[in-house]
Amino acid sequence: MDSRSAGFAPSPLNRPPSGARLGGQKVSAMWRVWIEMYKLQRGLVAAIAVLVVALTGGLHGQVPDDGRGYPAEDWPLVGGNWSNSRYSTLTDITIDTVDRLGGAWVTRLEGGASSRATPVVKDGVLYLTAGANVFAIDAGTGDPVWRWQPGTSEDAARMVPSWQGVGLSDDLVFVGLRSAQVMALRQDTGELVWVESVGSVPYQAGETVTTAPMYAQGTVFVGLANGDTGGQGRIIALDATTGEQRWTFFVVPRPGEFGHETWPQDSNTWELGGGGVWLVGTVDPELGMVYFSTGNPVPMFGGEIRAGDNLFTASVLALDIETGERRWHYQVVRHDVWDADIATPLLLYETEVDGESRKALAAMRADGYLFLFDRETGEPLAPIEERPVPQDAYQRTAATQPFPVGVESILPDCSFWRDRVPPPFELNCSGFTPPSVNQHTVVAPGVPIPRVRVTPMSFSPQTGYIYAQGRAMVGRARRFEDPWHWHIDDNELTLPEAVGIIAAVDTQTSQIVWKHEVPAALLGTSGPLTTAGGLMFRGSAGGQVEAYDARSGARAWTFRTSGAGARVRPGPAAAYELDGQQFIAIPMSGELWAFTLDGDVPPRGEPVLDPWEDYEPPRPAPRATSEIETATVIESPTPNLALGLRSYGMDEHGFNPVRALVTAGARVRFVNNGELAHTIAARDGAWSTTTLEPAMSAFVTFGEPGTFLYHCTDHPWAIGEITVEP
Repeated sequence: MDSRSAGFAPSPLNRPPSGARLGGQKVSAMWRVWIEMYKLQRGLVAAIAVLVVALTGGLHGQVPDDGRGYPAEDWPLVGGNWSNSRYSTLTDITIDTVDRLGGAWVTRLEGGASSRATPVVKDGVLYLTAGANVFAIDAGTGDPVWRWQPGTSEDAARMVPSWQGVGLSDDLVFVGLRSAQVMALRQDTGELVWVESVGSVPYQAGETVTTAPMYAQGTVFVGLANGDTGGQGRIIALDATTGEQRWTFFVVPRPGEFGHETWPQDSNTWELGGGGVWLVGTVDPELGMVYFSTGNPVPMFGGEIRAGDNLFTASVLALDIETGERRWHYQVVRHDVWDADIATPLLLYETEVDGESRKALAAMRADGYLFLFDRETGEPLAPIEERPVPQDAYQRTAATQPFPVGVESILPDCSFWRDRVPPPFELNCSGFTPPSVNQHTVVAPGVPIPRVRVTPMSFSPQTGYIYAQGRAMVGRARRFEDPWHWHIDDNELTLPEAVGIIAAVDTQTSQIVWKHEVPAALLGTSGPLTTAGGLMFRGSAGGQVEAYDARSGARAWTFRTSGAGARVRPGPAAAYELDGQQFIAIPMSGELWAFTLDGDVPPRGEPVLDPWEDYEPPRPAPRATSEIETATVIESPTPNLALGLRSYGMDEHGFNPVRALVTAGARVRFVNNGELAHTIAARDGAWSTTTLEPAMSAFVTFGEPGTFLYHCTDHPWAIGEITVEP
């Protein structure tokens, strides 16, 4: 199938002439000649390899092991290697030289932004997804090589690339599509080679491939997610040459399969059970296994209609690389009603336990707990115990949940929040407090969605540490009566600000070695990259790229890629080497930056050394109004019309607007347009309305300037703010 017949439009772009400049760095003619010679050499080698395979009858899986070991010159996979270690062996940039690090080049990602895609690098070319595009970029200059975009036909326009990046073989680029398809492009031109559907037939709304494809031994591995709207997550293996499916593993077991008994036996709930596969997998060819993590069951907070543990949602899955059969699994959350599944890509590493070398697998749950397993057997390397958790009979919650023994969560514990939660809120220190219908509980570290989310981890064999980041918060355990309606109001005025966490965990002791707290709004989704130079790199949502001493956690270098006050969505960084020169490449929203020693592209402002200084928490601006609703209708962000689900719900305990602006002497009307009675009162007791039954209202006159908080005395977690101007 060629690109023209499918309606796709690859856009090859000519390289600039020798001596051209981009971002201030000159490209030598000699370098270009070397690149072309190298590519010619690789082409001859590839042709010979194909001939050898043909003469030997086609040896399945006999391909270069680009994913084995830690990367150096190239960065062939989004995780660096098959292990997702995100560690580079390059040593030019160190603690002693990092102060010389500067911009090598910057290029605009025209037509899109990259927020979660790690650049992959091979033979001097960098590949990544951004918006609806796949880019190939000269890794030495930032010049475009080619660009692929969806075509204009109805079918082609749906083929938007995954936001997590691409996979590479010797000559192809593999891309997961949000249309539940996988495609292969030619590395040299961007032309379409094949496209294969991996979802339901006919296509089911919400199904998407969000993972970056993982290539190993002639096979492409991807995960299928379902947008939390129904359906089943899947893990699929495809022939890299043709796109033909080799096997499919359904996350929710079907009747007669192991684990099906963990779903209701008197309904078809399992058919819409969820278990989306959101994150890139890992591979161990020596053991013959591929590993993926799975997401929450569906409906997310509707535990009452899916009694049981709900395998294999919220699990680590180890599958046979050739057949897709389950070798072992571990479920980190049973009967999930919190969206508290595994939140980062799995990570493989080598370790020593009681003097014995072990092949290990690390998985971090959304509440910041690190689970460590022997990846051959699934045996926990750190003991795991069952702990009782709060119960909700209506949602049929599990009596206990697993916790690793002697392991610290990277998120702050309850003591961190105890003095920060003001009355009338009540703090509950179990992250597994069930979200109840029309009832609130303030929970640490935060439900329904603890925020160790999406960002990859890194393992440094130099330190033996795993590096991770997450968002610590206090949240409300509440859901709407409609279990498919999961919107939670973020405009909490008096709950403490969420905190971003950057941490290093010693794999031998499972203890935190160092940790930084930053404003959560500046954390971003970049995730760490570690190097043999003893550094950890990451991008900040404040527009900075940062380097830390990997062993001590001391910040060693900062570089501003945007102006003051900007908010960007940084992607994960990659490291590579060209012509003996080490580079760090990182997407910063709509731009791709590369850094090298003595780079001459200047920063775009002074670095922020203290992220808390002058930080203003994001919150809605006060709205000028003399009428405040004591309940408000809100729209679900993901209505599922195909299933006949409601797209609107009532936030019975939220004010609209949550921040109001009036002039002194204004007579403000509080109106109850909900279904429950509410009594509105000043936090300092200065005034109070009568009890407002549904459809009733009351007036309060504000005479003195200032900013005042008020709440509902019947539901004290509902907080509003009013600013009175002279």
